[in-house]
Amino acid sequence: MELKVFGRTGRSVSEIGMGTFYDGSWILPAILGWKNGAARKVEAIKAGLAGGISMIDTAEVYNSEPLVAEAIQGYEREDLFIATKVTLTHLRRKALFKALERSLRRLKTSYVDLYQVHQPSPIVPIRETMGAMEELLETGKTRAIGVSNFSLKQMMEANASLKKAQLASTQMRYSLLHREIEKDIIPYCRREGIVVLAYFPLGHGKLTGEKEKLRVLCEKYSKSPAQVALNWLTSQPNVFPIPRAANPVHVKENLGASGWRLSAQDLQELDKIFPGPVSDPIA
Repeated sequence: MELKVFGRTGRSVSEIGMGTFYDGSWILPAILGWKNGAARKVEAIKAGLAGGISMIDTAEVYNSEPLVAEAIQGYEREDLFIATKVTLTHLRRKALFKALERSLRRLKTSYVDLYQVHQPSPIVPIRETMGAMEELLETGKTRAIGVSNFSLKQMMEANASLKKAQLASTQMRYSLLHREIEKDIIPYCRREGIVVLAYFPLGHGKLTGEKEKLRVLCEKYSKSPAQVALNWLTSQPNVFPIPRAANPVHVKENLGASGWRLSAQDLQELDKIFPGPVSDPIA
């Protein structure tokens, strides 16, 4: 597994991470204590770790933090990059502090490498949330601050609200099928040294079925559609895809997306097959 520097943090982490959002069919029963399929999910995370993936993304609302804790047992904590997220209802200062403490207990760790605001609040001023995030940064309970599902305007406001730190990352839907953020967020992040964590990097599974569109490239590199699609994302210096780790077989397949590179010509070909957004005309 190839390593890449995670933006301003200076940390070298695996260029592909693992996401642990298992949708409502897992989240709702898990809240009630029914954790069907937990062992398989832990096995999937372990498969990624064994293959060299060091970055795992979770969130308090996912109810998957305990699965991450179980999977990482036996690994040196400093070798891992663990990211979690605080939910919309915990963005007030005191609530945010308590939310992180609960996440740390569930993860069985004394700190997270990245603490992210899961989505912007229409009620809580972003200044209050970012101020609390900086306090947590100073305690060492998080080592970097991120956001998720923020518009460009909201992200810029969040970054401006930080007095000493800067945003390390933003987490957004991004894949060959969903390239909307290339219009504004991607350029801003590149200028500011902000990492883009790409969730749903396989188009929520749709790209795994694009065998005909990707046939030539798959044959050229002896790779699957999923591996080509993930490699397209890793070819961008500040983008880290985080495909879901639910099935050990799929995770092992994802490992094959690293260790090689699509050529510049083939990247251009993918732009033709899956065109990105059209830029606004200059006034």
